Amino acid sequence: MPQREVSVGVDRLERWLAGFTERHGDTRTTTAPEVVSLVGADGAQAWIDVPFPPLRGDLIEHALRPRRIGVLLVRRSGYAAGVFEGADLVASKVGSSYVQGTTKAGGWSQQRYARRRANQATAAFADAADAAVRVLGDQHLDALVAGGDREAVKAVLADRRLAGLEPTGPWLTVKDPKLRILATMPEQFRAVRIRLDP
Repeated sequence: MPQREVSVGVDRLERWLAGFTERHGDTRTTTAPEVVSLVGADGAQAWIDVPFPPLRGDLIEHALRPRRIGVLLVRRSGYAAGVFEGADLVASKVGSSYVQGTTKAGGWSQQRYARRRANQATAAFADAADAAVRVLGDQHLDALVAGGDREAVKAVLADRRLAGLEPTGPWLTVKDPKLRILATMPEQFRAVRIRLDP
């Protein structure tokens, strides 16, 4: 049976660990800076990815520790930049942009549309970079997490004013970077990822 992966809310981690021992018997735990391994008496195994490694002290205390996290979400249609204290959004800037869709026209028309799309995307990413500089640039962050379109995020972080900001942790899944979506991101970036066998 292949490994499966689960995502556990940080507030449920202690209960999940207790449940693993209840299901699989006495559990041997091995800790490393980035992964905590569990082996139950029945041979079941779990590998817990340490959130915001390296692990410092107890896993549960480490996972629950309040952190100042920057979030950058970018798609061609818009962007959102925010700073969280724990799960609370304390600073943010969101915006939308228009980037023309693809066309089925061929020849010169297709090239003209492609140039226009490229120019619109460049302008959209420049706006996103300006917002990121305002919201994230002078913050003392414990980490930056990002989501949306990987190439779009890469284009925004290429701005020299954002030098030194490097995304870590899980890639955030987001279709539409609006303020209400940004506010829900702690559910993703604070969740603890666990691989199980079986």
